[in-house]
Amino acid sequence: MQPNHRIKKIIFALFLGTISGYLFNLATLPLPWMLGAMFINIIAALIRLPIAGPTKLRPLVAVIIGVMLGSSFTPDIYNQLGLWASSLIFMVLYLLAAAIVIVPYYRRVASFDLPTAYFAGMPGGLMEMMIIGKEMGADDRSIILAHTSRIVIVVALVAVWFRVVQGIDLSDRSQFGVPFSQIPANDLIILTIVGIVGYLGGRLLRLPAPMLLGPILVSAAVHSMGIVHNPPPQELIIIAQIFLGTIVGCRFIGSEPKAILRAICLGLGATAIMLALTFGFAMALHEMFEQSLEQLVLAYSPGGLAEMSLVALAMNADIAYVASHHLVRISVVMALAPILFRLFLK
Repeated sequence: MQPNHRIKKIIFALFLGTISGYLFNLATLPLPWMLGAMFINIIAALIRLPIAGPTKLRPLVAVIIGVMLGSSFTPDIYNQLGLWASSLIFMVLYLLAAAIVIVPYYRRVASFDLPTAYFAGMPGGLMEMMIIGKEMGADDRSIILAHTSRIVIVVALVAVWFRVVQGIDLSDRSQFGVPFSQIPANDLIILTIVGIVGYLGGRLLRLPAPMLLGPILVSAAVHSMGIVHNPPPQELIIIAQIFLGTIVGCRFIGSEPKAILRAICLGLGATAIMLALTFGFAMALHEMFEQSLEQLVLAYSPGGLAEMSLVALAMNADIAYVASHHLVRISVVMALAPILFRLFLK
């Protein structure tokens, strides 16, 4: 594909995402800019419109979201980490329970070969499971479709559940930053440096999801020490959400409509099972951990780190609590999935 032709496709996808996000925002739907861009581009992929995802800009998008999420960390976060230990341990048990159920589901219901079923069913990061799975002989396209459909369905269902069933007002957008004009110039400079240092540091230390985790950690440090008090500008956060939603929606490009619909149907089944486990763990443990049911559902839901953190931000939940659980989930799966797979083969 010629570069100019691809750029036109990217611009068209972002245009669709912006219009859809604007309409979602007018309707006061949860996470309007991300979900609007995501859904319209999934539909565009299904009907073969000329779209393409701005995937090369994903690291920049992740940095912006990482700096924003890190700005929610306060000095008392360090006193809470010890209280979260039990919850994080149960997160590992949740992962084992999910893998024991979901891997056989993809093996028998979807008729995937063993490597593909294993890495499609492991609730880790999409890119990490795709890369490791491909090295282990799995079909990377099937893994992408399985994880993308899971993330899309989980984010949509959880956001709508809190809005419609729980009656939580998600129409207030003030938590997504403050306008550009209200942030002092020195804060903007510090936030830019935080993003750059976080991204480079995350890659240097080989952190999981480095472009997201690195900026989260550096941003959390400077905000918890009172060096800076503002999150990134609201306008920048909206743009990042449009880009992220467009990238996720465009992951379905190139797949046959039947394959996409099949992946979504299979994803519905897998997501239903995982969310049943999520709600089961949350209902059983929320009193023990002295956390609200909603917060535990967000922490244990098998969505993406950035996506679920944004849902948590939209409903004014404890971002640090939710993000830490998703970081543990991704890190544990990344570390143990290849080892367990080799043992499983034996």
